[in-house]
Parts: sequence; structure tokens; C-alpha cells
Amino acid sequence: MNDVRVTPGASAAAGASSAPGPPSTSPPRILRARGHSLAWGPGTAPLLMAIVNATPDSFSDGGLHADAASAIDFGERCIADGAAIVDIGGESTRPGAQRVDAAEQIARTRPVVEALARRAPVSIDTTRAAVAQAALAAGACMVNDVSGATDDPAIIDAACSAGAALVLMHRLHAPAEDRVSTEVDPRRRYGDVVRDVRDWLGLRVDAAVRAGLPRESIAVDPGLGFGKDVAQNMELLVRVGEFASLGVPVLVGASRKSFLGAVAGEPDAARRDPASIVAALEAASNGAAILRVHDVHGHRVALAAWAAVRDAKAR
Repeated sequence: MNDVRVTPGASAAAGASSAPGPPSTSPPRILRARGHSLAWGPGTAPLLMAIVNATPDSFSDGGLHADAASAIDFGERCIADGAAIVDIGGESTRPGAQRVDAAEQIARTRPVVEALARRAPVSIDTTRAAVAQAALAAGACMVNDVSGATDDPAIIDAACSAGAALVLMHRLHAPAEDRVSTEVDPRRRYGDVVRDVRDWLGLRVDAAVRAGLPRESIAVDPGLGFGKDVAQNMELLVRVGEFASLGVPVLVGASRKSFLGAVAGEPDAARRDPASIVAALEAASNGAAILRVHDVHGHRVALAAWAAVRDAKAR
């Protein structure tokens, strides 16, 4: 696969947001992902990661793209709309979701990965090494692990062997044991939620590096909506910049989540895109490198307008 560097000046067809990055004399940094070089940091715009759920039970779009043809069609539209990365999952991670065995995840995701990896960088959303290996063999270049590589540590070896990137996310519990952000859960005890999540992710980054994965192939995700209440999610969102000390790109996935429904008064997850865009702009203003979203077009347009306003104010 040819090396692809996604930069702010790239076209939507090349998979980049059209929003220009802030002026900077420092060179951008690069996330290495198996033949793709994804620019982040100084002078770059956040990369949009499209969510493609090849599942019957995801929290906002379960069943819409459960068959491969529908998932492929939706992924192609996301790429045309400006997605830099397409994140394909075959297992829901909503609170209360039950595990899906590796064979079923592979059956759901492999044909989608094979089709879309010809068009754009593809990530596989899984916590199982076997699923990651199958997706990487089908052309994926990134593994997005919501367990931070704790469910199945062999997933780090899978990423290493393929030269793939790995996203490490923080969570308190497996989805089957989790609750939505608006429900009371006494297990959500943090001293300072940002510090505690950042320190945990730092340990996971160190573990991945010790296992042989280059630091330039690692990203982190504070895990909005996973083991956090509404206030804790909001605190993480407005303090995303504090994760910069880890020295790796930060992915933020706020799209359509229950904490946004709570603050915006919108119980229907599918109608939370306006609130999701506001959260994405806040994350972008605080240095998020990757935004994982359902509505790629809406986020791309909003980011372009936000960047133009910001740059006009700086003149």
C-alpha cells in the first residue's frame, strides 16, 4: 500500500477534514499506521474517524448497517464526506451489551474491511486479538481497543506484527457491566477524573511500548461514556488538552452519547448530532487529534466554519 499522509490541505476524497489547522512553525507529528502516515499536532486539523457499526444492536444506529452491503455503502459515503479513517465494529460496546464471539465479529466485519480498505485507512473496533488479526489480514491499518488492550493483551502483538496503529481507550468496566452516564453508579470513584484517566492511559501506553509497539503507532482515548457520569464526561471533554503530556494523539468519541443527551435534553440518540458537533469543536479547540463521529459531513462542515472564525479572530 502506498504511504498516505493526510494533512489539512488534502481533499475530502483523500480522507481529510477541510478545516485548516492553526498557524504553526512546528512540523506536524505523524501517527504511523501500516503504510499510512496520519498527520496530527501543530498545523493540522482533527482527523474525522467515521463510525461504521456492522451490528444489530449499537446504541444509536443498531441494525442500520448490519449487513455487509449496507455497511460498505455507508462507509463509502463517509469517505466521500471527508472521513480520514473508517472504524468498523462487529460488537456493540453500549452499556449492557453482551459479548459477541470472535467468529461472529469476523463474519460481520471482514467483508466490510476488505471493501473499504481499498478506499481509505480502516480501523477495526475490537478487543479480541483474533478479530484484529483477521481485519489486519483483510487490509485494516489500525486497531481500536476500548479495553486499552486489557481484555486480550495479544492484541498488541497483532498490531506489532502487522505494523498497525493501536488506539488504547480507558474504561472502568466491560460493557455488560457498565451503565449509561445518567444512571447512578457508585463504582465511578475518581480522585481527579482527568488525572486518573490520563495516568491509567500512560501505563497502557508504556505497556504497549514494552511489548514492542512503536510510540508513533499509538493513540489514546479517554473513553467518554465508559464508566463516567455526566459531570465526569464533561470534565474530560473540556480538559482534553491535559492528555498532551502522554506524547501521542488523542482520540475523542463523544458522538451521540448519553451525557450529551442529558445536557442537551435530547433522549433520542439519533437526534444528538448538533450536540455532538458542539462537543467535537470543544475537543478540537483543546487539541484532540482524531474525532470519532457518526455524522461525518456535519462535523466536517462545522470544523471548517469553526477554523475560519478562529483564524479571522487571530488576524
